[in-house]
Amino acid sequence: MARFLADCRELLGTVAPRRVLEVGCAGGDLAPRLLPESGVRYLGCDVSVAEVAAARARPGGRRFLAASAYRLPFADGAFDTVVACEVFEHLEHPELALREVERVGRGHLLLSVPWEPVWRLLNLLRGRYWKALGNTPGHVRHYSRAAIRSLVASRFELVAERRPLPWTVLLARRRGADA
Repeated sequence: MARFLADCRELLGTVAPRRVLEVGCAGGDLAPRLLPESGVRYLGCDVSVAEVAAARARPGGRRFLAASAYRLPFADGAFDTVVACEVFEHLEHPELALREVERVGRGHLLLSVPWEPVWRLLNLLRGRYWKALGNTPGHVRHYSRAAIRSLVASRFELVAERRPLPWTVLLARRRGADA
């Protein structure tokens, strides 16, 4: 996890985000680990009302709201950076969510997914999810590195990739955005 967080922080540091939307923020655990500085205007959203309530209870003064990745309640281009870490493997229609992320973002996307089939293999080696052949509950999509690059490249320009075991982390820029 330490390498994953370091890689994400490094990639975010290259774009110096000022207004960040985190899609799929769950209980708000990732935001303080990725964006510790107070100069960043952060908003987290998650489809789960319970997770948003848990996120709001966390210290730090960050804002959270319940919203679907398929229908984000924000204006076009409202955020210079969108973060979607460990979200797309849970989505039935990732291409629709990616379109929404593109719509509300005007700059960069930081996205991560578990690296398949390595993720499942590591689960099995840990003795987890045997009946599901290592599939983590809630994962409905399984991305190889090539598959997630292809999905993201369908709407964004790929800028950088990191491979902290067992994840794939991509930094992408919205087409037409300033470098």
